Amino acid sequence: MHMEQMLENLEARFPGCRKEIRRSDLAFVTVPRSNAVEAITWLRDSGGYSHLALISAVDYIEQNAFQLTYILHNRRERCDIGLRVELDRDEPVMASIHHLWATAQVYQRELKEMFGIDFPGSPRVDEPFILEGWREIPPMRRDFDTKKYSEATFFPREGRGTLDPKRVMEEKSYPVDARVKDEIRRLVRDDYEE
Repeated sequence: MHMEQMLENLEARFPGCRKEIRRSDLAFVTVPRSNAVEAITWLRDSGGYSHLALISAVDYIEQNAFQLTYILHNRRERCDIGLRVELDRDEPVMASIHHLWATAQVYQRELKEMFGIDFPGSPRVDEPFILEGWREIPPMRRDFDTKKYSEATFFPREGRGTLDPKRVMEEKSYPVDARVKDEIRRLVRDDYEE
């Protein structure tokens, strides 16, 4: 089933989905949360998307929403589809798909820990994954203050400082002697004065 035909079938089966075709072998479809597991199951069983490549999330704090994206791959057609689901940030809960692919439980555990998105019933979803003993809000949420956390948690080390990346590049990667620098500055200054 070619991408265009598959997308038409998906739209007919799940009204209200929004599609975005990026290339002939890549499309994204946004479906309501209530239809997501059924759409993913249909893509796997009827569309030939038998490989779950990834589940990822984006925090759209301005819209008070998370966007989950399930990347599915069709080996026979050599194409991918990203099925997107929007979740309310205040109650980020999504049905688990671990019954479709066992690997989904690993992605779901990571998303629970990093974003706070819950997947009830997913094996070990409430166990620490990477952040054992973490007591802060999930660190991938955009309202997590990384700088504040680092300053409160880690002690300052002597000799540590902030460097200007432009200056470092000039000095280490593109060394120029003082005469050339002065000439460059003069030329730039002359250009602005004209």
